[in-house]
Amino acid sequence: MSAETPPFHELHLIVGFDGSPAAMRALDTSARLLAVRPPGRMTVVWVAHLTSTVRLSADALELRAAAAERLGDSQVAWDFQWRQGLIAHELIAVAESVQAARPDDVVVIEVGSSSSAMHRMVGSVAVNLARHSPVPVTVVP
Repeated sequence: MSAETPPFHELHLIVGFDGSPAAMRALDTSARLLAVRPPGRMTVVWVAHLTSTVRLSADALELRAAAAERLGDSQVAWDFQWRQGLIAHELIAVAESVQAARPDDVVVIEVGSSSSAMHRMVGSVAVNLARHSPVPVTVVP
């Protein structure tokens, strides 16, 4: 039996964020988790389906400001990315990029759950992530 301490890896949370109440809960949960389980950092990601970069840019700035206000006192290291495409696909792409750049990090995707009619008809991001993500996925109720 060895008394050697196992290596401690940094936790990197990829948080899907669109400003909705479910996304706010996922952001808050991620900040609390990183506050009690350092070291770690968070990448807040907004994915849009729009084709206009002017509007996309304005929405991204508003959502980044909302995330900054929400995370203001948390003392958690974080950054913001905005992407365009299918939400689950883009969140997985961010996770894979982080994992490739920092292979020793533990990468986890966090999303808020939604019960909207659109998600029931088209399929939820959480279900798509659970089926296709190469990293763990946490769904915040």
